[in-house]
Amino acid sequence: MEVYFNELNDHIKQAVEASDTYREILSDQLNLYHSSMSTKLNDVMKLLTIFSAIFIPLTFIAGIYGMNFTNIPELNYQYGYYVVIGVMLITIGSMLFYFKKKDWF
Repeated sequence: MEVYFNELNDHIKQAVEASDTYREILSDQLNLYHSSMSTKLNDVMKLLTIFSAIFIPLTFIAGIYGMNFTNIPELNYQYGYYVVIGVMLITIGSMLFYFKKKDWF
């Protein structure tokens, strides 16, 4: 009987080692999955940050010219609307150029 128990003990040790190996493999796979999801989330956050960085100055410009003051000199200018739109487009273009140059998207 001792021979059979020793053989059974060896089989149990092999099963424990196999289960430990599979547990480590599954743990590594789970870490890989979390890492890839984190990378995707970082890409989404970077894109949202770029959009925010572009629209914050535009919101500021629109907020300034949306005030009900009569002493804003550009309001009496015939082409003031087009100048403000041009400044906004130049702002967007320059920021997109800068972001593209830095290879942020």
